[in-house]
Amino acid sequence: MAADSPMNVYWLEQAVTEVPERDDWLSRAEAEVLSSMKFVKRRSDWRLGRWTAKNAVALCLGAHRDLQALQKIEIRASLSGAPEVFYGGEPAPFSISLSHREGLGACAVGPASVALGCDLEFIEPHSETFVADYFSAEEQSVIAAASPRDRDAFLALFWSAKESALKALREGLRLDTRSVVVELGDTRFSQPDSWNPLRVCCSNGQTFLGWCNQSGGYVRTMLAASPSQAPIFLSQSRDRGEDSRTSLDVRPAGHISHFVQK
Repeated sequence: MAADSPMNVYWLEQAVTEVPERDDWLSRAEAEVLSSMKFVKRRSDWRLGRWTAKNAVALCLGAHRDLQALQKIEIRASLSGAPEVFYGGEPAPFSISLSHREGLGACAVGPASVALGCDLEFIEPHSETFVADYFSAEEQSVIAAASPRDRDAFLALFWSAKESALKALREGLRLDTRSVVVELGDTRFSQPDSWNPLRVCCSNGQTFLGWCNQSGGYVRTMLAASPSQAPIFLSQSRDRGEDSRTSLDVRPAGHISHFVQK
């Protein structure tokens, strides 16, 4: 494979209804973090994010997704708050990003050396004040030109892409959302239900390349510091009734190096 070939990024979604009621799939440290959370929604969202991330990492490792395997996979918050993956107490060779919205969780998985961000947004109406406060002049022009039918989807797309870029920068909403500008080119949502190219330019001169998807009332975005193929849905093999283990060793060219000896 050529050194400059686009990398693969993997995507998994899980519904809150898929998260077990018990917490014995968490590591001891994760269980302690959970016990410190007082609010029910915060606990539910956190558990959904961890469940989705652990299953995504297990699939990328080619590991069984039983309790013992999931306990070995630990998602820790870095000093910036960004999630980091550990397996058996050691750093895993993955970069991940998490998102959740309206009872659905998402996790993107890529190589550890690449800055990565993902976001999942529910398509819903927003006010003109919201647009004026959080979007650049260029983005506002695109939104103003959108048909009434498409306006909410474009708003969700721009917001989601900003969230993905800010996560890749490991800054989150600590930065002004207008410091990252979304560029759609001519693609936009030209292929509904498919991944379409996306680019975000940051005020610090950095550019993130990635993909966007609109389906099922949600917008999904993934951005990375290096070019990537369109995200591969890890759930596809599960939905076809195949073995839940999906090793990166058997993925198309551009896979992340395998981590665990089976």
